[in-house]
Amino acid sequence: MDAQVVKSSSPPSHVGIHVMRAAIRLLAVFVVFLGSLFVWFMMPTNTYSQIWRLQIRQKTNSSTYLGSEGSNIVMFTFPILFLALLGCVFLHLGKKLNDYKVESSNGTKNRFAVWKKPMLVKGPLGIVSGIELAFFIMFIALLIWSFSTYLHNSFANITPKSAAKNHEKIWESKLDSAALRLGLVGNICLAFLFFPVARGSSILALFGLTSEGSIKYHIWLGHLVMLLFTAHGVCYVIYWAATGQISEMVQWDKTGISNIAGELSLLFGLIMWATAIPRIRRKIFELFFYTHYLYILFMIFFILHVGMSYSCMMLPGFYLFLVDRFLRFLQSGTRARLICSRVLPCEALELNFAKSPGLKYNPTSVMFINVPSISKMQWHPFTVTSNSSLEPEKISIVIKAEGSWTKKLYQMVSTPSPTDRIEVAVEGPYGPDSTHFLRHDTLVMVSGGSGITPFISIIREFLLMSTALKCRVPKVVLICAFKSSLDLTMLDLILPMSSTSIDMSNLELQIEAYVTRETEPKTDGSKPLRAIWFKPLATDAPISPILGKNHWLCLALIIASSFIMFLILIGIITRYYIYPIDHNSNAIFANWLRSVLNMLAICAAIASTASAVVFWNKKKNAMQNKQIQNMEGPAPMGTPESLFYNADRELESLPQQSLAQATNVHYGGRPDLKKMIFEFKGSSVGVLVSGPKKLRHEVATICSSGLVENVHFESISFSW
Repeated sequence: MDAQVVKSSSPPSHVGIHVMRAAIRLLAVFVVFLGSLFVWFMMPTNTYSQIWRLQIRQKTNSSTYLGSEGSNIVMFTFPILFLALLGCVFLHLGKKLNDYKVESSNGTKNRFAVWKKPMLVKGPLGIVSGIELAFFIMFIALLIWSFSTYLHNSFANITPKSAAKNHEKIWESKLDSAALRLGLVGNICLAFLFFPVARGSSILALFGLTSEGSIKYHIWLGHLVMLLFTAHGVCYVIYWAATGQISEMVQWDKTGISNIAGELSLLFGLIMWATAIPRIRRKIFELFFYTHYLYILFMIFFILHVGMSYSCMMLPGFYLFLVDRFLRFLQSGTRARLICSRVLPCEALELNFAKSPGLKYNPTSVMFINVPSISKMQWHPFTVTSNSSLEPEKISIVIKAEGSWTKKLYQMVSTPSPTDRIEVAVEGPYGPDSTHFLRHDTLVMVSGGSGITPFISIIREFLLMSTALKCRVPKVVLICAFKSSLDLTMLDLILPMSSTSIDMSNLELQIEAYVTRETEPKTDGSKPLRAIWFKPLATDAPISPILGKNHWLCLALIIASSFIMFLILIGIITRYYIYPIDHNSNAIFANWLRSVLNMLAICAAIASTASAVVFWNKKKNAMQNKQIQNMEGPAPMGTPESLFYNADRELESLPQQSLAQATNVHYGGRPDLKKMIFEFKGSSVGVLVSGPKKLRHEVATICSSGLVENVHFESISFSW
């Protein structure tokens, strides 16, 4: 597929937006982000500790408003929050670019194709691309550099004389120094730990990442944090035992380091670490889920341990996470309007919610749902299968009854006399800011079982683009494997409920379905697709964007205004309460109380500003929701029974006929993925995979083999 702009050429205003976005990204990545990394790189050196930090502290710490926190706020907190603001502006400008582009499969982008291919497949890190591996190695190099430089500079000052002065042996003094430096290096990992779990993060989107796809980075960082902090604690216990200072374990210093707080923080961290072991997480997910809420206590006692001044180094990531978490809390307080459900005979169901037309999202987005009647605490992510433009007033998710929670939900809906209403709270949807599927000639999607759900949204996106937008789209090949014939009914969900107006003639779709545990089709006992309509309450609201259409600008407003309010609050507290007592000596006022006041100021600033912005948008959404037609009651449901499970039924519409004709069903075997993928021609073949771990590893291995140059593995994660 040659490079081309599918719509008309960009107007002059769009050219200006492209220039502005390029300038913002240049400033954000090469000035702010790399500048912050350079500060972390220089921190262990004497240049930083003896020259730079002293000069900055002379200018900031003398302030009667910010005190000793001033220098670290300037050096560490402000640049990253400024980066988040730049990301918000960058993403808001991107929303103005409505033209779909097809990128060339030739040229410069192929220079980076090698880096995007999986370099590691089977290992503790999972599927890792060349770019990810390069950044991982550089991050580990930063940790090694920091630790070795810290030790080199500190050991240079440890002599027999200095050790004897402290009534210690040389190895004991060095152990004390090494224990401290392990904590300092662990703080580097902690500074990045919360970025991947901020689902609506502008920083992740600025770098083309999603929270779901970045969860593995959170896992890597979590292991490093706990490894370093555990070594930090163990070394200190050994040091105290060797020097006869074991009483230090119960020390709570008024103006210094609180050892008890550090030990409690480490204890909560170890509990989370133990329950996050993959085998425990898979088998006892509830245990992992509930114990992970201990992150609140982990962070509180960490701040009480090191003090607020030092905590400013890791504050930006946690601050942005708190903003995101509070917005999710506000969104989940409203009950969503669940309109109807399609119940499939394969123990799967499609839930359809009302949404406001202003809610836009991209394919492969994820929405979290909570059903209080099953569990008030548990939230589960599901892929959104609907298209926000094709279905402007409805958003859908598909749920397969595989775990205890999903089985209970399926039983609630599929009973002969289902309830009239199910109370549901939602968070999201969250997804990529943009997609790049159009750059390929052929898009191959490989799924196993319920892993087909992310690809339904992609196919529906292509249906929209090929019909309503008249765009040239790549050939789509769906290779799906199911255990039984009943599972073939999942293919019925490819078409929306009201699919009679859809023209599939412009989309080249090929579906190869494999039923692995049956050797022939079964036609006995065919179960129809059931349509269940609910009766939502008047208080149930359509799912709306929590921050309105100008989401990114509102998020920038919250980040900026809350941080300014925090500075004002802590400035007033410092100037009129702390400074008259302490006079910036840091030797009189209780360190723990200063930290508590800072934490309260942060929470108050975020809660007040975010609530104000959400309330303002809620009023606007309420006016729009009044204009949404009442969607309760039976309506055309599309297919009343399966297109694929009952081969004898008469097809009702042209889209259904086209879908059936595009589908080839194979029984009694698995697809030869290597042969099938390598047979596709064209300059660029994109490959996506969703399903069991073994299947993902197999596809990644095929794409990374290098046997053909036109196959490109698209690194998209569907595994929260």
